[in-house]
Amino acid sequence: MPVFIAIIATLVIVAPITWFISSNVIKKANDATIGNANERAREIIDEALKTAETKKKEALLEIKEESLRNKNELEKETKERRAEVQKYERRVLSKEESLDRKIEAVEKRDLSITRKEEELGRMRQKVDELEQKRQQELERISGLTSEQAKEYLLKTVEDEVKHETAVMIKTYESRAKEEAEKKAKDYVVTAIQRCAADHVAETTISVVQLPNDEMKGRIIGREGRNIRTLETLTGVELIIDDTPEAVVLSGFDPIRREVARIALEKLILDGRIHPARIEEMVEKAQKEVEVLIKEEGEAATLEVGVHGIHPELVRLLGRMRFRTSYGQNALKHSIEVAQLSGLLAGEIGCDVKTAKRAGLLHDIGKSIDHEIEGSHVQIGVDLCRKYKESPTVINAVEAHHGDVEPESLIACIVQAADTISAARPGARRETLETYTNRLKQLEDIANCFKGVEKSFAIQAGREIRVMVIPEVVSDSDMVLMARDISKQIENQMEYPGQIKVSVIRESRAVDYAK
Repeated sequence: MPVFIAIIATLVIVAPITWFISSNVIKKANDATIGNANERAREIIDEALKTAETKKKEALLEIKEESLRNKNELEKETKERRAEVQKYERRVLSKEESLDRKIEAVEKRDLSITRKEEELGRMRQKVDELEQKRQQELERISGLTSEQAKEYLLKTVEDEVKHETAVMIKTYESRAKEEAEKKAKDYVVTAIQRCAADHVAETTISVVQLPNDEMKGRIIGREGRNIRTLETLTGVELIIDDTPEAVVLSGFDPIRREVARIALEKLILDGRIHPARIEEMVEKAQKEVEVLIKEEGEAATLEVGVHGIHPELVRLLGRMRFRTSYGQNALKHSIEVAQLSGLLAGEIGCDVKTAKRAGLLHDIGKSIDHEIEGSHVQIGVDLCRKYKESPTVINAVEAHHGDVEPESLIACIVQAADTISAARPGARRETLETYTNRLKQLEDIANCFKGVEKSFAIQAGREIRVMVIPEVVSDSDMVLMARDISKQIENQMEYPGQIKVSVIRESRAVDYAK
């Protein structure tokens, strides 16, 4: 224990002494270090001041050099600008001098022109005086005033111009007519060649074949009741004569005649012929004919290629299957006119569909013209208006016989196609007596006019050529005579198509060599 205390005491004594000694040592070392650091810091500062002074001097030198260089460049640019300005000044001075010279030249030219104008004015005055003297002298020599001479010259020139114009017009007209006629013939011939339509010539009778002659008695019936019933229901006359195994149905209404034919054939096949059965078969035949009429109308529109026609117009077209005109089937005629109209329209660049439509409907009035008062033309126009056809089609229907003026090229095409179809040899049938009477009537009408020497009906009565006496009928009278003859033919005759009237006047110069 005492040892421990001794150690502690020793430590207490030694520790302060050691701390003091170490503190002094450390302090001296620190002081030496601080002195060295201060001295080093002063050296660094001195060196930095020297470096900064050097940098400052170098920067000042660079600034002075840059300033001097900029000054030199500015002086150089100033010299260049001054030289350019001097150059421009010289050019302006040169242009001003050139302009002054030009102004002087223009002034001199103006003075020269003024002098020339004055000289021309004096010369013009002299010329006017000379012209006046010349005119006075001409008037004195000719004995005419200037107005009279002018009028005479104008009249002479006008006569010459009229003559030359007339000659030129005549030349161009004849050339145009030749070319138009040639092209028209080509178009018509091409259309006719491409249109091949069959025609059926209908009459006013139909013949029904019988299996044997005993059937005639059964058709007549007891006390003729069967035949009377059939005639009453159909409106057709039955002719039962000595013709073997045949009964003739006679009537002007082809639809009724067709109904009677179908009903009689059904009765013959059925074998039961009595009034009640006859009434039943006539009713069935009427329905069949109505269906047939509709089918014929639709087939006609399909054959021509025309669509969108009102169903009632289609039905009326089908009725034309049983209608004839001068022996020519009306529906076949309408189909042919439609095809010809389409071909002609295609040749001259018109609307082919509209032309076909107008051609197909042009005679639609014939389907009911025996039921309604009025011409088939007016009936057809009313039907087309009723069922909303276009104005072009209506005008074509109205103008196809020349009742009104055609308002479109399609109307003229339909007129031509209708004439072609009707005038085609074999299309229409006439008796020899009717044919000869018409020719004689044509010639009689022409011969009744004063100054007519002779006349000839040619081309199956579709043209009449009238020879006139030159001393009695002048060229201007010929035109009036042709019109009067055509008007009288229209008033006194009935004919299909149209008749051409040609009045011919021959002028002769006769002399004798002695």
